Amino acid sequence: MRYLRQFSIILFISLIGEIIHLFISLPIPASIYGLLLMLIGLKTKLIPLNAVEDASMFLIEIMPVMFIPAAVGLLDSWGVLGSMLVPFIVITLVSTILVMVITGRVTQFFIRVDKKGKDDDHE
Repeated sequence: MRYLRQFSIILFISLIGEIIHLFISLPIPASIYGLLLMLIGLKTKLIPLNAVEDASMFLIEIMPVMFIPAAVGLLDSWGVLGSMLVPFIVITLVSTILVMVITGRVTQFFIRVDKKGKDDDHE
């Protein structure tokens, strides 16, 4: 029952994101609106973490399974992609490395900010 309630909260937030997407004509996916609403709800404590924690951990655990249809779609499109294989691999490698570097830098920045905040609290 707990998972059903937690999934319902996540789906409701996603639905609100879809509704916002209908009214705001920006080229932003509805899922981004839902993620921002969830972030705001969690940061302002309108949505307690324990209200969605177990279901969200489950979704994170099964996330690799969600990529299987995309991989099958790529294999199904091999005839079209075969001629573009080298540019496809180069773009994939460059973008992956770029995302890893930016993610690492942002994470290091937030760790430093958090560490500095804790040091200031102890003084």
